[in-house]
Amino acid sequence: MIEILNPSEIERARATGALVGTILQTLRDRVTVGTNLLDVDSWTQTMIDEAGAVSCYVDYAPSFGRGPFGHYVCTAVNDAVLHGLPHDRRLVDGDLLTLDLAVVLDGVAADSAVSFVVGDSRPAESVRLIETTERALEAGIAAAGPGARIGDLSHAIGSVLSDAGYPINVEFGGHGIGSTMHQDPHVSNTGRPGRGYRLRPGLLLALEPWVMTDTDELVTDADGWTLRSATGCRTAHSEHTIAITDDGAEVLTRRPVR
Repeated sequence: MIEILNPSEIERARATGALVGTILQTLRDRVTVGTNLLDVDSWTQTMIDEAGAVSCYVDYAPSFGRGPFGHYVCTAVNDAVLHGLPHDRRLVDGDLLTLDLAVVLDGVAADSAVSFVVGDSRPAESVRLIETTERALEAGIAAAGPGARIGDLSHAIGSVLSDAGYPINVEFGGHGIGSTMHQDPHVSNTGRPGRGYRLRPGLLLALEPWVMTDTDELVTDADGWTLRSATGCRTAHSEHTIAITDDGAEVLTRRPVR
């Protein structure tokens, strides 16, 4: 299903997006060396509940997962890249952490992810991975607007990733979003311009470039959820929810500057 939102629903989407961005920024500010991933999940639950929102993840049970996810935020560390199930692990200096969050507020969902290095270390390859996904995300946003096609966004994202030398996995990518978290159309992280669904005002999309240093192959962790690089290499993932408007693309999940 491809859902087109009306102006009042877009206004509600702005509120949901602002909440997601604020929670992610709060988590990023609070996470430090020694933070336990289960504490990150608990902090997230508290902020969602206080806002009167609903988690998209707790009861999420797609075909590729093992039962309901049962947690409030995805926490992927180092070689984990997607659907990271929070567990009893304390972060150490130099860990590359990705936080992925989706909630529904007042009937509209928003989805966003951020990768960052924990502590004072700045491993060069980790920084490059993160910066590349961020640049790819901005390229996808810049290509979006009324009349553009999904392939235009995929091509813009994929060009940045491939130019940086990273393999691109096409099993998972961006997606439509609205009253529910995952909808059509699928937005691959590589593609041909001029192809696919034509964007219309009122469409919400979650764009999410992600890469692994030296492979495009994923393996599923023993927890049945966490997806890791097959070679154990590091990974990064950046995501924003955007709204297609008459004037272009509006980013709904920007994190507040502090």
